[in-house]
Parts: sequence; C-alpha cells; structure tokens
Amino acid sequence: MASAAYVGLMSGTSLDGVDGVLVQLDLDRPEALRVHAHVHQPFARPLADELLALNTPGPDELHRAALAGNAVARTYAAVTADLLQGAGMAASDIRAIGAHGQTVRHRPQSFDGHGYTLQLLNPALLAELSGIDVVADLRSRDVAAGGQGAPLVPAFHRARFARPGQAVAVLNLGGIGNLSLLHADGSVTGFDCGPANALLDHWARRHLGQDFDAGGRWAAGGRVDATLLAALQREPYFALPPPKSTGRDLFNADWLGRFGPDALSAQDVQATLAELTAWAAAQALQQHAPATTELLVCGGGAFNDDLLFRLRERLPACTVATTAAHGLPPDQVEACAFAWLAAAFVQRRPGNLTSVTGARGPRLLGALYPA
Repeated sequence: MASAAYVGLMSGTSLDGVDGVLVQLDLDRPEALRVHAHVHQPFARPLADELLALNTPGPDELHRAALAGNAVARTYAAVTADLLQGAGMAASDIRAIGAHGQTVRHRPQSFDGHGYTLQLLNPALLAELSGIDVVADLRSRDVAAGGQGAPLVPAFHRARFARPGQAVAVLNLGGIGNLSLLHADGSVTGFDCGPANALLDHWARRHLGQDFDAGGRWAAGGRVDATLLAALQREPYFALPPPKSTGRDLFNADWLGRFGPDALSAQDVQATLAELTAWAAAQALQQHAPATTELLVCGGGAFNDDLLFRLRERLPACTVATTAAHGLPPDQVEACAFAWLAAAFVQRRPGNLTSVTGARGPRLLGALYPA
C-alpha cells in the first residue's frame, strides 16, 4: 500500500500531557517516515489531577472515568486540529488517527486469569470532533490473547531503528521505563524495566512545587542514599522474567512511601530515584542483551541530562544517545509508534510481537471508530 498520512496521539503514565504527530508513512519503507508536524499540549491541571486520582480506587469511579475520557478526547481533538493547521492539511487528507488514551489501570493476567488494561478515552467523541477515522483500544486484544498488552512500541522500534548484524536497544523513559531489545540476529524482545518519571516527577512536585526536575539538575546535586537504593532494588518486580509489564498500579507514591523517604534529605531521595531508574534499565540490558552496542533513549527522560549521565556511567561499553541521533526526536517516538500501529490496523497487519508481550500469537490491534 502506498504512503499515507496518519496522526498518532500519545499520553503516557508521566501525565505531562499529549504528544501528537502528523506523519507520512509506508509500513514497507519505515526509513521514509516523515513527520509533518508535532504538537505537545499539557493536560489542564484539573484533568491531570483527576487522571492521577483515577489510578487508585475512589468514589463514583465509573462516572468520573467516563467524564475524564470525554475530556481526554477533547484534548486529543484540539491537538489534532493544531497538527492539521501546522501541516497545512485537512481532515480529509488523514487516513486515520492512532489514539492511545490515558492508562489508569494495567493488570494483565490478574484476578480472573485474563486481567485487563484500561485506557481512558472516548474514541467515538474524538471521531466526531475530528472528522477522522480513529483507531483506539490498542492494548486489550493482546491481553485477551494471553499477553501483557505492553510494551507495544518494540514493533515500531524494530521497523525504525534496527540495523542488521548489530545489537541495538531503545529505552523509552516515560512514567515507566521500557526497553526494546533489537538483537543482531533480527529477533526482538522487550519489557517494562521499572519506574522512571512517575516517581521522579511525583517527588519534584512534592518538594519543588514543579512538574518535573528540569534536566535532572536537582537530582544531580544530591547524594545517592545506598541504604534506600538497596531497599528499592529488592522490589520483586525487578527479578521477574520477561514478558512483563507494570505501571502506576505498582510504582506509585504509596510504594515509595513504604521505604520511609521522608526521613532523608529530599534532594538525596531524588538522586536515589534517578539512580534506581538508571540501574533498572542498565541491569536489565546487561542481563537480557549483553551484546548491545548502542542504547537509544526516547521519551521525556531523554531530556534529563542527569539520567543520561547515570546510564553512561553504568553502561561504559555501550554508546548511549537519544533517538535524535537517528533522525527522530525523542519526544516524537511514541506518538509515531501509535500512528504506525493505526496504519497496521488499517492494512490488517498484526501490531504485537509475541516475543515481547507473550501473547498466543500475532493479533490485529485496535478498534475502528469511523468518522
């Protein structure tokens, strides 16, 4: 199928807002992907607060979640309108929108053996507001097939960043860190390796009154507390074998609070959380893909100089760079991945990798909401 224009919309567990891209892509020629426009729009503070609150049980959840899904759809529609304007294109020029929604619960294989993954979004409203076909609910089919439903980006990472005969890894540092391991023989594995901005941003908001620690400068001025770090590293999740995925269901303020961080210097705790993020990624890479020669970092954490420094310290034999070194800015990668998944759905191609999620087989991911 020839090249077509798609919109990809991603809002991750960091809750920093929506990244949207308008891209021209051809699934058979991933190197030709072209980003026509990129927009980042923060969530309005009341919506961000509500989405965070909906990660944990509370009163009147069904009603609140439905309204939050409407609000996410309106935000997505506003980002889409800005993308069209920036690219000088009309809704009729776009083949489809790939819309991730906002994850508030992710519990695959739990409770009844199947579990669930829940992303808040009203895709019918998004289709109504945008006038563009919407492909949404991209994780649940993989979960229904016995998979983790995450991470889904390794298939796109393979298409865009794999190089024959070379072991490359892609580390997405959003609210949670996830690794795509692109092995030299062409095989792909991947999994969520641990917390990233979800805990770092929580601690920065609490003690700096800022949404995040810009550039990691506050963490860089702190001292890693060895006792706290060792306690955090004993979390059983880190020792689980892949396939595995996680989220705020585990790595949240209550989890951190169990380790008594308030007894320590707040800045030292931030440094320790940054070290935990780097350690979780580095030890996973060394265990599961020791031949890796290059680590490409994307997501909001790619702009955290302190995190990149810590990764380089822990991976001296590996080149650590951002995805910008290979032509795709780190804040555009995930949104491009969901545009790519929308294209896969439109062309009736599987979007999951069973070697990553553990699903019983390749599956067509998503549900269509026609304009």
